[in-house]
Amino acid sequence: MVNSIVLLVFPLLMIIAAWRDITSMTIPNWISLALLGLFLVVSPLIGLSWAEFGVHIAVGLAALLLTITMFALGWIGGGDAKLFAAAALWMGWPDVLAYTIVSALAGGLLTVFLLYARKTPMPPVLYAQKWSATLLKKGGDVPYGVALCAGALYMFPKSALFLSVVS
Repeated sequence: MVNSIVLLVFPLLMIIAAWRDITSMTIPNWISLALLGLFLVVSPLIGLSWAEFGVHIAVGLAALLLTITMFALGWIGGGDAKLFAAAALWMGWPDVLAYTIVSALAGGLLTVFLLYARKTPMPPVLYAQKWSATLLKKGGDVPYGVALCAGALYMFPKSALFLSVVS
């Protein structure tokens, strides 16, 4: 049961966050809070030691401080900041470093794609939907939750936490 939660719920919540970001340009707080709460519940059940638990908490807090600063500077959205911190909590150290790099690369690719799509004539049906019209709006925001999700889906199966559950 616990293994199923670890293996399925984390990726599912990241996918929901990406979808919500695409369709509304927001990431609801409940997703980041659910990720935090689930980590707190499952970490002792999967056998994390107090030291390992402390490292995960420290990584999550450091990520939150970093991303809140980025939010304050207007570089990212508040939902992105909270989602990154929640995902970093699950990744732990040193997996958070690779997660950050993969997410940044995915964000760069997403941004390039959106810049191209926003300059390219699209079928009128794409502008009929509010969410796709928002995505295609010139000068619009980038739903960075998609990049955070891509990074999580790529890195989570390689993370120490995941591997400890499946081994």
